[in-house]
Amino acid sequence: MSTTEGSSYTERLARLEGARWKRLLDVQAPYRRNLRRLVGDRAVLDVGCGIGRNLANLGPGSVGVDHNAHSVAYCRERGMTAYTPDDFRASAHGAPRSFDGLLAAHLVEHMDQPSALEVVGSYLPSLRPGAVVVVITPQERGYASDATHVRFCGFDEVAELYATLGLTVREQTSFPLPRWAGKLFTYNEFVTEGSIG
Repeated sequence: MSTTEGSSYTERLARLEGARWKRLLDVQAPYRRNLRRLVGDRAVLDVGCGIGRNLANLGPGSVGVDHNAHSVAYCRERGMTAYTPDDFRASAHGAPRSFDGLLAAHLVEHMDQPSALEVVGSYLPSLRPGAVVVVITPQERGYASDATHVRFCGFDEVAELYATLGLTVREQTSFPLPRWAGKLFTYNEFVTEGSIG
């Protein structure tokens, strides 16, 4: 089974993000706009930040955390603040109630349900009351595109994650295309927006 650890995974993410056609067409523009709609200029903790694709577009004071030290180093080389989990907890950023939002984009499908509960739950103390919590997961075509995916997480699975963690779901949407497109379009996503407290 493929994993998200090691330099090869970081190199794969960089290669995918840096594809010439993606840069020329600026295919990330609608995703950046949607991210701003979801979290605004809040200081957000980006859990599973990878090489910083979303972290680069979050508000001032935002911080990334990733278990892959190579990806964390890549983020830092790009001028972002990112940590491995242990380094985060030992840092000033790891203090309780430091963030107004949490983003887990393309994270929970990489682990079984108990692990997803443990990982996301471990960062909830970092959030201020009323903080926004956003979980983004791939739809069918996107799920099938990555051998490191472990569990399909649609609206129901993510709503269950929220309920178990005591979070409130405010809205669930298919982005950027309607739900039916997820079987054909690799980059269609399930977006769940909610809050803590």
